[in-house]
Amino acid sequence: MSRSAPALAARLLRNPRVVSGALVLLLLLACALCAPWLAPHDPLEQDFLAPLQPPAWSAQAPPPATGRTPYWLGTDNLGRDVLSRLIWGARTAAIVAMAATLLAALAGTALGAAAGYFGGRVDAVVSRLVDVWMAFPPVLLAVVLVALLGTGLLSVIAAIAVVDWTRFARVVRAETQAQQALDYVTSARMLGLSPLRILAAEVLPNVAPLLITLVTLEMGIAIVVEAILSFVGLSVASGASTWGGMLGEGRLYVHQAPSLMVLPIAATMLAVLGLNALGDGLRQELDPVLRA
Repeated sequence: MSRSAPALAARLLRNPRVVSGALVLLLLLACALCAPWLAPHDPLEQDFLAPLQPPAWSAQAPPPATGRTPYWLGTDNLGRDVLSRLIWGARTAAIVAMAATLLAALAGTALGAAAGYFGGRVDAVVSRLVDVWMAFPPVLLAVVLVALLGTGLLSVIAAIAVVDWTRFARVVRAETQAQQALDYVTSARMLGLSPLRILAAEVLPNVAPLLITLVTLEMGIAIVVEAILSFVGLSVASGASTWGGMLGEGRLYVHQAPSLMVLPIAATMLAVLGLNALGDGLRQELDPVLRA
């Protein structure tokens, strides 16, 4: 074990997808954790004397007031600093991505492991539930759930978790079925271990590499769904900094200030592509079938 851990770390560091995706994830987490210190301005502070101001490096940008930090990425229609709103929007995206993914992973893993291990009626009930759940368009179902629960960060997290648990359930069910047919599970049964202990101590540790990969991919999906909900006004409170909300506000001024749409789109794409690259890289290094 002591030798395999450094070898695995070395392989991960040699994989460009893992490295690039990890850097994006670290940047997202840094913005989320250090937003009050990284943001040069209050994201809700309005400067009515500088609406739709272009980025500071633009030739059309006016010189900053004496003693005042420049608006490095310009301002929106209310004179709010775009860079500060992007940084605080990263905090919203990170909170939703991690919380919703954790809840979806816990629910989906528990149901998928039970279905894959016990089979029979348990498998039939869980499989039919997954089929019914996946018959609904996921984004539309998330919109309906948030509309029923009410807007707010907790409602968004709950809606995404309720929609996306099926991804974990299907994958864990299939992998559990494959693992329980192996000799180590048979040996554990012969030793008289309880099903719960076999799942927790024997099966799930072998499913963990696949779960890690799925978690990173699901975080990217959660960020996109949250951005969509923010775009239609069903995420956090009005005026709060979210990438989808910035996109919805910026589309009204796309001709005067196209950066108001380009920047939140770029931030969302960078986060999603980075997490997808991290997931793909981890799958390449942790899946023994792909490494063979």
